[in-house]
Amino acid sequence: MSLTERINNDIKAAMKAREQEKLAALRDIKSKLLLEATSGGGGDISEEAENKIVLKLYKQRMDTYNLYIEQGREDLAKDEKFQAEIISAYMPEMMGEDEIRKVVQEKIAAVGASGPQDMGKVMGPIMGQLNGKADGKVISQIVKEELNK
Repeated sequence: MSLTERINNDIKAAMKAREQEKLAALRDIKSKLLLEATSGGGGDISEEAENKIVLKLYKQRMDTYNLYIEQGREDLAKDEKFQAEIISAYMPEMMGEDEIRKVVQEKIAAVGASGPQDMGKVMGPIMGQLNGKADGKVISQIVKEELNK
C-alpha cells in the first residue's frame, strides 16, 4: 500500500472517529502529496518524493513547536507537537548514528578528505546518498566530528 493510500484510509478513519486534530495533520500531508503529484504532470509521485515531503512537514512542525516554546505559547506548542507526532508515523525509517558514521568514514576515505576544509567535498555526495534516510543536521555533525579527528 502506498503512502497516499495509507493517508486516505487514515483520513476516513479519523473522520469516522471525529478526531479533528489528527484529521488536520493528515489532510495537510495529503494536500502536499497531491500538490507534488499534479505539479509534475504525470499524476504519480515517487516513494522518495513522498518521504521528502513527510520529512519536511515534520521538520516544519518541530521548528514551529520550538519557536512557540521559546515564546512561551504552550497552548500553540501543544497543537504543533501533536501534529508532528501524527506526521512522524508516516516518516521513513531513519538510519542510526552508527550507520551514518560508517557511511561518512567510507566517503571521507573515498574522497580523500583530510580536514574541515574538505567538508563540502564530503557533504555533497553523502547528502545525495542518505537523502530521506537520515537528518541533515545529524549528518553534518558527524562529518564535522570525523573531519576534525
